[in-house]
Amino acid sequence: MKGVVIKSTGSWYDVALVETKEVIACRIKGKFRLDGMKLTNPVAVGDEVMIEQVSNDYQIKEILPRKNYVVRQSPRKKHSLHILASNVDQVLLIVSIASPKLKQGFIDRFLLMTEPYDIPVIIVFNKFDIYHMEDIGVYEYLKEMYESIGYEVCCTSAIEKKGLGFITKRITDKTTLVAGQSGVGKSSLVNALDIGVSLRTHEISDYTGKGQHTTTFAEMFEIKIGGQLIDTPGIKNLSFNHLDIMDVAHNFREFFAVAKECKYNDCTHRNEPKCAVLQAVEDEKISDLRYQNYIQILREIEDQNYWELNTEF
Repeated sequence: MKGVVIKSTGSWYDVALVETKEVIACRIKGKFRLDGMKLTNPVAVGDEVMIEQVSNDYQIKEILPRKNYVVRQSPRKKHSLHILASNVDQVLLIVSIASPKLKQGFIDRFLLMTEPYDIPVIIVFNKFDIYHMEDIGVYEYLKEMYESIGYEVCCTSAIEKKGLGFITKRITDKTTLVAGQSGVGKSSLVNALDIGVSLRTHEISDYTGKGQHTTTFAEMFEIKIGGQLIDTPGIKNLSFNHLDIMDVAHNFREFFAVAKECKYNDCTHRNEPKCAVLQAVEDEKISDLRYQNYIQILREIEDQNYWELNTEF
């Protein structure tokens, strides 16, 4: 029987059968890997699977080929990967400039997960109703920067119903992954869309000023305007120890576009002579903010690799 994974809770997976839409709880049969790498969740929401009945249980016996997936380094196991979702048409990346404050580099880090598969990302700045003039200035700067390299950007407010029509049009008849920092109002925004989905919400912690997880596991919902929405747990940090330097260089899209003009094919765009990317940054054709975020990611990868090579276990 063929089905689609609509919820993952660790050891059990809810699978909606393609023909009948019946939802069946399944376990995994055997082990699955992703390109030879370890996975904390070998089966992900959005996966098309084949299942079979064994005694009184149902088992996932095969994962059908994925057209794409969004994968991150596991926040708990640095040598393992965690798939947020697979087979998606686009991503709504929900962020906020205020309450909680936008983490420097978070957007660029997230885009590093979607760029390899050319998955469209709409960057949504939520909670616009609480932005001060300085916050609005930051939003306008970032909007211009990301739109200039091909990403859609919008602002929303669940309280003031701002931007909801724009979002509703974008998600109609598509499979959309909704992701973002913890506490940015992702659940409240989805609930305000009036698409037949009701998610649990949680306030920002008064003690820490940080967001708290309201979604524990990824889950796919059918929406009444057509299509599916995949809700995912809030993200606190993103690291990339599983990538090498050139993976990062190739997936900053505006860097890749001009890198063919670099003197060296393996240019890392740091201190190499006749680097077209460095020249573009100097000429303000590439954002210095994006470039600094890129450099920070490279440093973290190299620091981690150095530590692993020089530490005895």
